[in-house]
Amino acid sequence: MNQSNCMVAQSGGPTVAINASLAGVIQGVMGSDQYNICYGAVNGVLGILNENYLNLTGIVSEDAGAIDRLKTTPAMYLGSCRHKLPNYKDDDSPYVFIFNQFAKLHIKAFFYIGGNDSMDTVLKLSDYAKKINSDIRIIGVPKTIDNDLCVTDHTPGFGSAAKYIATSLLEIAHDTFIYAVKSVTIVEIMGRDAGWLTAASALARNEYNTAPHLIYLPETVFDKEQFLDDVRSMLKHRNNVIVAVSEGIHDADGNYITASKSAVDTFGHQQLSGAGKALEFMVKENIGVKVRSVEVNVLQRCASHLASLTDIEEAFAQGQKAVSLASSGITASMVTITRTSNHPYTIEYGYSQICDIANEAKSIPVEWINEKGNDVKPELIEYLSPLIQGEVSVSYNNGIPSYMNVSHLSHS
Repeated sequence: MNQSNCMVAQSGGPTVAINASLAGVIQGVMGSDQYNICYGAVNGVLGILNENYLNLTGIVSEDAGAIDRLKTTPAMYLGSCRHKLPNYKDDDSPYVFIFNQFAKLHIKAFFYIGGNDSMDTVLKLSDYAKKINSDIRIIGVPKTIDNDLCVTDHTPGFGSAAKYIATSLLEIAHDTFIYAVKSVTIVEIMGRDAGWLTAASALARNEYNTAPHLIYLPETVFDKEQFLDDVRSMLKHRNNVIVAVSEGIHDADGNYITASKSAVDTFGHQQLSGAGKALEFMVKENIGVKVRSVEVNVLQRCASHLASLTDIEEAFAQGQKAVSLASSGITASMVTITRTSNHPYTIEYGYSQICDIANEAKSIPVEWINEKGNDVKPELIEYLSPLIQGEVSVSYNNGIPSYMNVSHLSHS
């Protein structure tokens, strides 16, 4: 039998744009003369291990509006996982099973959409494929609101999350403007080791709003006394001080401000929260003004009503690019973006070897952060601004957004 099919899966944390990449893969397959069926593994690589698949080409063929609706559906249509594959040299049993499944379903290309940890899976599957001389093409499709994947200029999902953060900070600023009393509002934003999303809060500034007035990132050392001095200085000139802080801020010894009681996930990452609350207590105990902390938490990941059109279009294009790469014989790689200009904003799609990307992290360049470590420079604003441009048209039903039906993810 000469049938050639492909498989796609999603992994890691959800974003606004990851389903747009999925839609791009499906569209790419349906327009390809090399692949027949595009299977979707439910719940990431676990879907293969559990033999839980969807026929995505079949689903889309029966619903003319599925691709467009999928592009604006938040989170993961195929579900997710945070499963860490063992090194095949220690235990090759899951690899044997996965590649047997590929053979059973006539899979000739596998696309994995995800962030840092997902690219670790792409690397391991690629290494095993090379070991057994498999001709299956394995391609990583990037996504993460953290924007910390190396080599590529930026990642799908980040632009929409940045747009949500900037909008939320502006709305919080309006909320604080109405009171003529001294107050401090601390907004905790996701970002364990890279502060890209917290830095995006600076996009809230405009001709009348200077908030956030202070920005603290994990790329710099957080010093309690310097922080309190910064807040006191700001309060001398304004009633309301708004602080944006990354969840991963740390002291000079590398200790996370709230890490002492944090849990650790299967990839060894500390699960952080409470940095904003810790700073709230510092202000309350040492300055004594009205203070509150806001933890944006999961709201920043899947706010499709504030999606960036640039983000969605680029995510879709990268899904299509993945299929094109596999069709041309590329494997063990990830789709990348190269920025060719800021004015006007232009990019080119390419790829890079997965071994240069997996298990690495891209931080904000220190030259884009001010010397005091409490704000960002114009160069960072110039980098961020194009990524949040454009608005997405979302279909509504009975007053709320109409998304793809994900009842297949329900676990009873």
